[in-house]
Amino acid sequence: MPLFDLPLEQLHDYRSSVALPADFDAFWDQTLAEARSYALDANFEPVENYLTVIDSFDATFAGYDGTAIKAWLHLPANRPAAGSGNDGAGLPVVVEFIGYSGGRGLVNQNTRWAQAGYAHFIMDTRGQGYGGVSGDTPDPHPSAGGVAYAGLMTRGLESREDYYYRRVYVDAFRAIEAAQSHPDVDPSKVIVTGISQGGGLAIAAAGLAAGRLDGVVAALPDVPFLQDFPRSIDIASRGPYPEIASFLARHRGRYEAALEVLAYFDGVNLARCATAQALYSVALMDDICPASTVFASFNNYGTNASAGAASVGKDIEVYRFNNHEGGQEHHWMRQLEYLRKVLPS
Repeated sequence: MPLFDLPLEQLHDYRSSVALPADFDAFWDQTLAEARSYALDANFEPVENYLTVIDSFDATFAGYDGTAIKAWLHLPANRPAAGSGNDGAGLPVVVEFIGYSGGRGLVNQNTRWAQAGYAHFIMDTRGQGYGGVSGDTPDPHPSAGGVAYAGLMTRGLESREDYYYRRVYVDAFRAIEAAQSHPDVDPSKVIVTGISQGGGLAIAAAGLAAGRLDGVVAALPDVPFLQDFPRSIDIASRGPYPEIASFLARHRGRYEAALEVLAYFDGVNLARCATAQALYSVALMDDICPASTVFASFNNYGTNASAGAASVGKDIEVYRFNNHEGGQEHHWMRQLEYLRKVLPS
């Protein structure tokens, strides 16, 4: 795959054309207030994982509209007992979100953050888990009416209230609250992360948490999806973004209306709100989540912080010769190194 996007020197200055709706913050304030009117009802049931060094729990919590969302919680087996050690503060927790079409998987399929000594909370994605990694959470709130292209990107695109990702973003926010509620977790040390869609959800969760939920200290979005919709649907040649382009190819008069809805869910707008430190990754040959769309989010990250953009620490790791696979094991090492600096022992 050639380098098809902007040159790197231009990417560092690139800004998205996405509009910030005047009532953006009010919309999300109301949405999250409605979600929090339901009891969180976080539940953790021990489950056999056939691993001697990791304890696993089948977790459930109330997401959007009180819907039960599944998750896994993995903890190091040799952790201090709840309420003891480390002044009873508990473990830092990594809340991980999953890529498009994937789910939480089998209980022992992904425990790597617990292997590194963190609590590891993996949120299932409602209505997904049909491709790559299995899932267990249905989406019982189909969007009212309307026509959608195959997939999830245009489901409910008629309105911001019905759009699919409104529900998923709320689930991600409440996943943080659920992870914080476990007695072995330090609620003041939450890290959000994910690859592709998971990276986009990490950005959304960090942005929504700012000023509404304490404890999110770092975001690790890896080749994130759901960023800079205006450019992404124009230039992404593979993956989920072309679902929107294909829909608009038949519904030719709905482009502007679609962009107005998508602006409420664009990671560029949500990134501006974030206050947690961030380590992004980007792949310059990525034709699923093009580099310019990732830089649009990174460049806007933290710019609404009270003391200005400089008050939010952020970095981006560039993988020049990679496509959407990104840095893989190399970036995992970089994330581990980064968190040792963010969360010194």
